[in-house]
Amino acid sequence: MGPPLAIVRALLGLEDVVSMSVVDPVRDGRGWAFRDGPGYTPDPVNGFTLLRDAYQATEPGYDGHVSVPVLWDKNAGRIVSNNFPDITIDLETQFGHWASPASDLYPAALRPEIDALNERVYATVNNGVYRCGFATSQEAYDSAVASLFATLDDLDQRLATRRYLFGDSLTEADVRLWVTLARFDAVYVTHFKANLRRLADYPHLWPYARDLYSIPAFRGTTNFDHIKRHYYGTHPQLNPLRIVPAGPILDWDAPQQRAALAGPGPR
Repeated sequence: MGPPLAIVRALLGLEDVVSMSVVDPVRDGRGWAFRDGPGYTPDPVNGFTLLRDAYQATEPGYDGHVSVPVLWDKNAGRIVSNNFPDITIDLETQFGHWASPASDLYPAALRPEIDALNERVYATVNNGVYRCGFATSQEAYDSAVASLFATLDDLDQRLATRRYLFGDSLTEADVRLWVTLARFDAVYVTHFKANLRRLADYPHLWPYARDLYSIPAFRGTTNFDHIKRHYYGTHPQLNPLRIVPAGPILDWDAPQQRAALAGPGPR
């Protein structure tokens, strides 16, 4: 399961309803693998060695892209989804009978605004860092990096007057943005050349990210060692010697005082 799904699962209190297996963060030529190690586990449901085995069990002869996360139906014995936006929204809208009533990450009244912001964040931030890192021309890189930082600059201003992206309550949009912010300074600034500014340079985005990290559902599902070893160890075209850098040193627990903000409604 990928980080957005793991975070939403924890925020909604679905740990006893939806079990979770974690693959080895270092992907070799065989793809994602279930192994026994620090922070990852063998597959306790089917005993699969590779995630590809789950795809083969679902569609014999499958030779397409094997991605994470996947949602496995134990009763049907197959993958029912591998599209992380659909999976998190499914958890938020279809699991209400089991979810904590205290968390509504996808409130009906805000769904159009959340969807619109998520679309921009995905195109220019979540996927934008990849467009920077894997650009094959200067023009493509310049376009991607300009779009990435234009959105980050706008988000920084948005967060100047509100605790979360849509005011005082966490939503799906915060989860989507977090997964890129958590990786930004440790990976994307150097590995993907997204280095106009660091996350730590932003006066509002950086305290906002630390505020999210203070929440157990975010902290408990974020492993910075896994993040760094995955990126620096699985993109030989960008890092042929697979050397994992020592830094950066970031104080994720520094005081941020975001709780005092009174957030306005969506805009």
